[in-house]
Amino acid sequence: MQWVRNFKPNPELERNYRNALLITMGGNLALAVAKGIVAYLSGSAALYADAANSVSDVVYSVFMVLGLWAALRPPDISHPQGHSRYEPLVGLAVTASMALAGFEAARNAISRYTSGSLSAITLDLPVIILLVSALVKVGMYFFINRISRRILSPTLATTARDNLSDVLASLAAFIGILGSNFIHPLADPIAGLLVALWIFRNAFLAGRENLGFLTGRGATREEVEAFIHAAENVPGVIMVHHIMTDYVGPRLMVDLHINVDGNKTLTESHRISDAVIQVLEAFPNVDRAYVHVEPHDWKD
Repeated sequence: MQWVRNFKPNPELERNYRNALLITMGGNLALAVAKGIVAYLSGSAALYADAANSVSDVVYSVFMVLGLWAALRPPDISHPQGHSRYEPLVGLAVTASMALAGFEAARNAISRYTSGSLSAITLDLPVIILLVSALVKVGMYFFINRISRRILSPTLATTARDNLSDVLASLAAFIGILGSNFIHPLADPIAGLLVALWIFRNAFLAGRENLGFLTGRGATREEVEAFIHAAENVPGVIMVHHIMTDYVGPRLMVDLHINVDGNKTLTESHRISDAVIQVLEAFPNVDRAYVHVEPHDWKD
């Protein structure tokens, strides 16, 4: 009896994850240190909010390393279907880190707003670090987003989304610092609060997506119709009369019942079943398919 699924190492997948992790960890750590130093020296609430966001990025980078290492482990007797459910757990850890960063950014902005000792922020180091940060995060977004689409990774998709929000957060902080000089010093803490709200928004979206992966969310109606159409185009399949899908980690499990001619031999029916499985598992978002064969003229 086979207790675990056949496992084929995927060096290309591991290489993509490794590259994404190196870029994420290195970029976030460098930006967190640089922003933290400049925020301390300048006293900018907007830059402080952006620095807090970068610190949270470093925290989730550590979670990513640990979680994706667990997700890539092969099936074993305790997890016969593999460990892919660890990946959306990492996505939730990223979400929690983003929410904490949003809270800290909002706290600092409100504290600065109510302190009564507001002054304009200098336009030297804060402006430079924010523009550099935005450029770095743009590059990280395109790099990570491309990898996430290639390997269908929800964790990397969440990370790419967070990189994009970081770009907008840095630009908002930049506008706040300019506004504190040319409009009113209040522009700085207001920009910090807007950055916090943007972080909260992205944390909500990321959390909702990853919770769906963990709680058995199924495929969309369009995806289900595509699966049925593909299966019914396999020679020998008369119709699909039952289909159930749910996410096991970042990819779908498909359970399909097909009707075939009841006069076919067991060998012929088995070949049809294998052909349907092969067609379904060719979909990039399908991890595995189970097919149950029934005679078309069968009466319960």
